[in-house]
Amino acid sequence: MGARTDAARAEVLASRKALAGEVERLEASGRSAVDIPAKVRKAPARTAGMAAGAAFIIAGGPGRVARRVKRAVVGPEEPLPKSMLPPEVDKRLRKMGTDGEKIRGTIEREFAEYLEAHQGERDKRDLGAVVALLLSGLSRPFLQQASRRMVGRLFAGDNDTFENAVQRIRARREAGKGSDLGH
Repeated sequence: MGARTDAARAEVLASRKALAGEVERLEASGRSAVDIPAKVRKAPARTAGMAAGAAFIIAGGPGRVARRVKRAVVGPEEPLPKSMLPPEVDKRLRKMGTDGEKIRGTIEREFAEYLEAHQGERDKRDLGAVVALLLSGLSRPFLQQASRRMVGRLFAGDNDTFENAVQRIRARREAGKGSDLGH
């Protein structure tokens, strides 16, 4: 029974040591991943570029750029006119009576019904909207993947920082400042 107990105890101690090593590696990996100052010191332009790129994508920059390019290529959108009623429509409105609220309600209701009835026709004719929807649908997965990569690279630990973090953790543990998983 003593040999089996000694063997079990040795196995528990080996497992505890392996677990402590994994905890050190996990802590070091986490610390090196969020050690932004070290990344800035090592490669300031690269780190700033990745942070700026991630912020650009998160803030909706690609959509803004696409709208500006569209405006530059197609030209600015036409502003709405001050009066949208042609003279013949104005004459017909006067024939409807003098109660402005009643006429407004009738026009709004009929216009809304007209818009709903002809929505499909307008959608088919609006080539710009079709192209924009197609491009946004196609580009969204690529932009999401690019933003994930940038954020991943920004918070990825490098070997030098990781090894330094492991050495600091081990030194702290040996000095008795860190937890030692139950010791």
